[in-house]
Amino acid sequence: MISADVDIRVRYQETDQMGVVYHANYFTWFEVARIELLDRMDCSYKALEKEGFLLPVLECNAKFLRPAKFDDRLVVRVSINEPPSARIKISYEVFRCDNLLCRGSSAHAFTDNFGKIVRPPSNFLESARQKFVH
Repeated sequence: MISADVDIRVRYQETDQMGVVYHANYFTWFEVARIELLDRMDCSYKALEKEGFLLPVLECNAKFLRPAKFDDRLVVRVSINEPPSARIKISYEVFRCDNLLCRGSSAHAFTDNFGKIVRPPSNFLESARQKFVH
């Protein structure tokens, strides 16, 4: 498993009239965590794009268990639980202290600039392999 924790502080603009975080913001936080996870794998998204690789979202979902509110300090835990191939499934959990607020996932494919599915770059596969071995 490959994982990372990312701290999020809920901004006022992320809440609705009821003072609850608007649901779509969780997907933005998922992206923040996913970018951090790639950085920790020494395969930044920016570098992947520079090499001609893209990671479009194929599917995403979220299950909301408890509301987050303005000024909450949250942790988004992001993980890849099975060795990636051309397709990657990423899992997310959002916590306030020890309380699980949301659980979600997203699936991505490596593509070239024309949208053709391709094998991931060798440095990404090697980094993932090392993380799954240890």
